[in-house]
Amino acid sequence: MTVSEAAALAAFAAPLGAVIGSFLNVVIHRLPLGQSLSTPRSHCPACEQPIRPLDNVPVLSWLVLRGRCRECGVRISARYPLVELVTALAFAAVVLTHGASTDLWAFLPFTAVLIAVAGIDLDHRIVPNKIVLPAALWALATAALLRTDQLPELLISGSAAFALLLLAALAYPGGMGMGDVKLAGVMGLYLGSAIAPALLVAFVAGTAAGLYALAREGSAARKKAVPFAPFLALGGFVGIVAGPELVELYVTKFL
Repeated sequence: MTVSEAAALAAFAAPLGAVIGSFLNVVIHRLPLGQSLSTPRSHCPACEQPIRPLDNVPVLSWLVLRGRCRECGVRISARYPLVELVTALAFAAVVLTHGASTDLWAFLPFTAVLIAVAGIDLDHRIVPNKIVLPAALWALATAALLRTDQLPELLISGSAAFALLLLAALAYPGGMGMGDVKLAGVMGLYLGSAIAPALLVAFVAGTAAGLYALAREGSAARKKAVPFAPFLALGGFVGIVAGPELVELYVTKFL
């Protein structure tokens, strides 16, 4: 891929990701509450005034308004532009990694799913079936139509990841829930053998966060539930952009 081709792909993917990130903010806020994702229009939670189209441009509008509602001046959480920016950068990274290939039909929606479940788990400590199950169906559909040669590997990887996390959840019920188990299975359906480094990254990151919490808060940290889906999401993203290379590195260096 030439520099100009990479720049063109990034120029397409980043704005698309920002727009998708704006929608993911709606999903993260409304879906766990059982609210419609389409109505009412986006509005200020304080004064309930609908947000004007010019004030709803991803990232930029928040910066222009200095993080406040135009109508009432109440502060708007920085999480909204952060989700939009993270999604924009993630989409750009995925497109630059895979190029203009049919794999994007699987990996771009999967990236959005990872961001959504990470945000929801941080807020509510749940991984909704309303996201995980459609993601599994989309993984199977894209595999059957576009990744036929990888279908056996994807099915085996999904089953193995599900079984591994299920054993971990049964051994340590307070550490993760069935939502994490199902998410890991879905990750395997998208990543294939790259699920191995993805789960490794997730467990290492989760362990590091737990040790940091213990060092900072002492024994009180043991009583706090730490959401694991954000770490799975991090591992899943690493699997998308570098998974096959990490698998090959392990095979060539250690086997």
